[in-house]
Amino acid sequence: MTYTDSRGAAAPEDAPPLIHVTGLRKSHGRHRVLDDLTLSLPPGVHALLGPNGAGKTTFVSILSTLIPRDSGEVRVLGLDPWADRRQLQRLISLTGQHAAVDESLSGEENMQLMGRLFGLSRSRARERSEALLARFGLTEHARRRVGTYSGGMRRKLDIAVGLIPEPRLLFLDEPTTGLDTRSRQALWDEIQALADQGTSVFLTTQYLEEADVLADQVLVLHGGRIIASGTAEELKAQVGGSTIELRDDAGHVCEEIPTGGEVDDVARVLHGVAESRPGMRVTVRRPSLDEVFLQLTGAPPTDQITEEALS
Repeated sequence: MTYTDSRGAAAPEDAPPLIHVTGLRKSHGRHRVLDDLTLSLPPGVHALLGPNGAGKTTFVSILSTLIPRDSGEVRVLGLDPWADRRQLQRLISLTGQHAAVDESLSGEENMQLMGRLFGLSRSRARERSEALLARFGLTEHARRRVGTYSGGMRRKLDIAVGLIPEPRLLFLDEPTTGLDTRSRQALWDEIQALADQGTSVFLTTQYLEEADVLADQVLVLHGGRIIASGTAEELKAQVGGSTIELRDDAGHVCEEIPTGGEVDDVARVLHGVAESRPGMRVTVRRPSLDEVFLQLTGAPPTDQITEEALS
């Protein structure tokens, strides 16, 4: 079987799934966070959605060798994240929700220090540092103390650090939380560039637009299980087709007319509107991932329950 992502990159026929999980369970105290979770993912970019407290960070921590599971089978790049963690750690990288760089050092010093900790020679650490700082637009700030960096610059540096060992799989746990729109877009561009160059990415996010833009496949975690998965378009199709919005001269929505989304159905509705209300302005709106999320979980993606509060 050959896996192909939305960018057309094919994995070798004998390549194992990127991530394969069967019957995964994990509890924090009396609260079961992950309950019989099962999935299998090919190489590519995958986004995990779920309200706070759904278990996203716990799941990523298990996959990235940080904590053991209670039960179930887990394989990442064909390896057991706990039994084979030393071997797997050479193949993956994790960027968490909070910057893991030393604010008292410069960007350049952070990069070279981490390169040495990853086992690179002094010259190779310097080479990787220079290349990645340039890639993320940080060269002119390389000798500045990280404590003076903006939030967007810190996140770029954090991701750059994670790329020093050239991982096959990069885990990003809510990589753009707290960033402004411009910084978020810049990071999206870098994540897309990584994927285009063959690095698989597994990211958790509360920004549904982020999943829509970046992911080959979107997963929805709720009640400790994956309750839906597919491309963003496939998930949107579960909500329904396009909606015709009728607006007055002030731009206010006066009426919404659901359609099946097919061209003939939309054309039929528009024809009827043109005959009966020719003065109305018309907008054709597709379902959003926000609507998918609400329909599937009954909760907004920014529900304020935290995993820490449940542990």
